[in-house]
Amino acid sequence: MRHMNKYIILMALLPWLSILFIGEKTFKRFLPGALFMCIYVTAEGFLAEKKKWWWFPFTIKPNVLGELPLILGPFLVGSIWILKYTFGKFNLYLLVNIVIDSIFTYFALNWFKKIGYVSLIRLTKFQLSLLFLIKSVLMYGFQFIYEKCFTQQITKKAH
Repeated sequence: MRHMNKYIILMALLPWLSILFIGEKTFKRFLPGALFMCIYVTAEGFLAEKKKWWWFPFTIKPNVLGELPLILGPFLVGSIWILKYTFGKFNLYLLVNIVIDSIFTYFALNWFKKIGYVSLIRLTKFQLSLLFLIKSVLMYGFQFIYEKCFTQQITKKAH
């Protein structure tokens, strides 16, 4: 599609406008979990490229993952929003992630394929859904452990 670069740039930048409404305290609280997952997903992207799980014909620069706009835009910002409203309620967190990941996998992915942004190769949509589910549990676990470790340290230093 002719205007793919515009779509990709908008996809990466528009979610950041919502950060204005999330609150500084919330942003700082959930940024570690979201960043952990961004690093994990970036590493997964290199593995996926090697194993040909999916293909991004769109490149930003050589040796830069094509999914980077997705990771640094909707994935990072969306992770913070999801954690804000569901952290501490694991069942709700899991449900919200399953719904959002399913929308991405079964609807948005079709559009991305249509505009020439990404195609699944050796991975089915169901396998991608399972991969998303695993990542959701990992991010929640990381945030939970992070808060247990660092919140306790901050509380101990204050007393």
